[in-house]
Amino acid sequence: MDIFQFEFMRRAFIAGMLLAVIIPCIGLVVVLRRLSMIGDALSHSSLAGVAAGLLMGWDPVIGAIAAAVLAALGMEGIRKRFPRHAELSVAVVMSAGVGLAGTLSGFVGGAANFNSFLFGSIVAISDLEMVLVLGVSAVVILAVLLLYKELFFVSFDERAARLAGVPVGFVNFVFVILTALTVSIAARTVGALIVSSMMVLPVACGMQLGRSYRSTLLYSILFALGFTAAGLFLSYYNRGLRAGATIVLVGVASLVGVFVFKGLWGRIRGTRHG
Repeated sequence: MDIFQFEFMRRAFIAGMLLAVIIPCIGLVVVLRRLSMIGDALSHSSLAGVAAGLLMGWDPVIGAIAAAVLAALGMEGIRKRFPRHAELSVAVVMSAGVGLAGTLSGFVGGAANFNSFLFGSIVAISDLEMVLVLGVSAVVILAVLLLYKELFFVSFDERAARLAGVPVGFVNFVFVILTALTVSIAARTVGALIVSSMMVLPVACGMQLGRSYRSTLLYSILFALGFTAAGLFLSYYNRGLRAGATIVLVGVASLVGVFVFKGLWGRIRGTRHG
């Protein structure tokens, strides 16, 4: 049976491939800045926006985006007040997001729509959500291309970047907005509970093989594309599997495989040189 004969699977693949390109672009900067849990903080905050949207009759995706953007700005504000403890901003925002999401979700009548954001529903995205994925993907790709050097400098050393004339404040502002948009959209497709895994796993694999910032980014995108395609195929042919969770499990298995491959390759090279 041809998997692409169904409209919902074609949509899922288009959305999945686009997200597989933009998530590592954000994830690499997040990992290098040692803020790997930022995805969890923003995704939990987006759940509060989903609940608020459902309560007020808005589209829950719009609510998720608004809440994630506000959380990202709050995180950046807290980080500036504690420059030596950047991870504190993540913990504070995550706590607020979990508290609000838990409180507001208790007032949501139909739990099905809210639950779809917990574990994702990439095969059931609406026309509006597809447009949002396309729009956010275009914005992220354009911003990463235009601010490539600035993001590179800021990722490794903000102080040196500022001395080199990089507008660190502006770059950080743009980056947190891009991160919020990416996380809120990804939460609808792969799920809020596992979106941070999609930000970290491809980058972790890419860092094992890449020898520069650019090559690591390219490897990360390739791994993310592979995870997404494999996860969608596996979940399609085994209807008991959730697409988002399967994508992440493929990523975990791939990372273990990369570790094993590197270990074996290192032994082979050591034997040859010995």
